[in-house]
Amino acid sequence: MSTALKVLARIMGFSCVAIGVLHIVAGNAAIPGGESAGPTIDSLGRFFGAIFAGYGLAWLWAARQSPVPAAAVRALAAIFLLGAAGRLLSLATAGQPHSFQIVLLVIELALPPVYFWLATADEKQHAAAASGAKADSVPA
Repeated sequence: MSTALKVLARIMGFSCVAIGVLHIVAGNAAIPGGESAGPTIDSLGRFFGAIFAGYGLAWLWAARQSPVPAAAVRALAAIFLLGAAGRLLSLATAGQPHSFQIVLLVIELALPPVYFWLATADEKQHAAAASGAKADSVPA
């Protein structure tokens, strides 16, 4: 479980950095259906791209710690889930977005529970190794 946490955290980090950089570089062109949104949304998208890249760097930082800090994983997963809540609010108030945004919503709803479940895996493995016991295969 510890390995799964580290791998998923790294994938999340690299993905978020890549997506963030894409939004910084491409602006509105990075948003499906948003190509003609205008300069205000372009500015906003590029700004949020930088924030999302920073969010990805936070995942990469967490994944490099030994042990991977459960509190950081939970906080980062909660932020991701909050993004899903924002998309749900938008869906309810503004209507259905581009279908790609629905795919992203599904990912944003599915991944946080996995991270919450795995959050303590690396800390438990390190604690078990320090005490000479075998690590529990299922995190609590």
